[in-house]
Amino acid sequence: MVVGTTSHAGKSLITAAICRLLVRQGFNVTPFKGQNMALNAYITADGKEMGHAQAVQAWAAKIEPRIEMNPILLKPQGDMTSQVILMGTAVGRVQAADYYRDYFDRGWAAITSCLDQLATEFDYIVCEGAGSPAEINLKHRDLTNMRVASYLQANTVLVADIDRGGVFAHIVGTLELLEPEERTLIKGFIINKFRGQRSLLESGITWLEERTGIPVIGVIPMLDQVFPSEDSLDLLERRSQKPNADLTIGVVRFPRIANFTDFDPLDAEPTVNLKYITTTDELNNCDAVILPGSKTTIADLNWLQQTGIAESIPTYLADGGMMMGICGGFQMLGTTLNDPTGIEGIPGAYPGLNLFPLQTTITKTKITRQRTTTTNYPHQDISIAGYEIHQGTTEWHPAGANLANYQALFTDATLGIVDRELILWGTYLHGIFDNGKWRRNWLNQIRSRRNLAPITTEVPDYASQREEIFDKLADSISEYLDLAPLQ
Repeated sequence: MVVGTTSHAGKSLITAAICRLLVRQGFNVTPFKGQNMALNAYITADGKEMGHAQAVQAWAAKIEPRIEMNPILLKPQGDMTSQVILMGTAVGRVQAADYYRDYFDRGWAAITSCLDQLATEFDYIVCEGAGSPAEINLKHRDLTNMRVASYLQANTVLVADIDRGGVFAHIVGTLELLEPEERTLIKGFIINKFRGQRSLLESGITWLEERTGIPVIGVIPMLDQVFPSEDSLDLLERRSQKPNADLTIGVVRFPRIANFTDFDPLDAEPTVNLKYITTTDELNNCDAVILPGSKTTIADLNWLQQTGIAESIPTYLADGGMMMGICGGFQMLGTTLNDPTGIEGIPGAYPGLNLFPLQTTITKTKITRQRTTTTNYPHQDISIAGYEIHQGTTEWHPAGANLANYQALFTDATLGIVDRELILWGTYLHGIFDNGKWRRNWLNQIRSRRNLAPITTEVPDYASQREEIFDKLADSISEYLDLAPLQ
């Protein structure tokens, strides 16, 4: 079990690294997180929705993601409400105050059932906690941290972020607030995100080990490699600056941005600086701009209009810019978003950006499925794999529109369109940039508009690049981490 003294201590990364290190030792390993709150989701092969972080950890363990790895996913929608995904299926929307009343027992039953099933199949279950395990006002209803560790009697590691300061107080204070039977499960500490000379830390480590009787099993340095983020707060700290980059691609940072993991493959491109933007000035400094997915499309569309970005988009495109909408961003590019039953708030019809002749109706039924297709643009017959997660159906809306100016992006016309000049793109496919050949062709389309030479080197799909990231992560961490106390 991996728990942390705070949010953003590095639990997701450490869990993925441990999964890969144990696999290297020849074990059959699965990740697990009982309850995740995130707007980044992945769709399994059987159409179930789970946290993207657990999918990443599954790939680190060299297995396919499955819903037993994350039985509960909460997707915040604003106004203290969340959509509840239970065993991969959306089962309702609930206020924070009512969640534990309505879902605690069902949630714990799902968690224990999944753990029992995984225990029959794997040598190790590597569980990730959430936030802190010592939130005393929440412990009685915590489904994610020491309740799971106690159920499994799991050897547990406590991760602390030294870059925040106060690392020894965080560790000792967390231990102090755990129940005695919970403290006995803590077998080691990991001090994460360390900068500086290890020798200067030694006296503190000695004091900590003598005071607690628990060893420090790792001091992990601040790593410079990009690893998929779980929380949109991480985007504030991510600034992609590369010496060989000659393109800047902006991703609009909606208040409820979802599935921004779509852009990790772009961040891995050596010629691309990826940045998250919130102002018109930032928009105008981008070679291409992406409207990403959103958990509350109408609210984020309103934000886009209130900030002035929406009003600036036609001028940006006329001045040579290029734009893509993905999922909720794709819906925004149409003429109208209809929410007849108020699924996202107040029922009504809301004007879109009017850049595509499309109209979307938000429906109760949620579409979650993996998809494969082939492309029409920017080149024909490129194989594409991705997944859909959206509530709503989008249709051509021909009134007053010249449909000859728009073409289906894929052989499956329901998945996206592009204008005749290849300036405006829209798709429902999450994971589109994971497809290396298509990604390079799309980037070359931008480069052509900027009078830059095309990229001619081939690139594998991002799944292969992700494998290299996992191996580099494991190589980096293995030097500083002793897993023996946990095994």
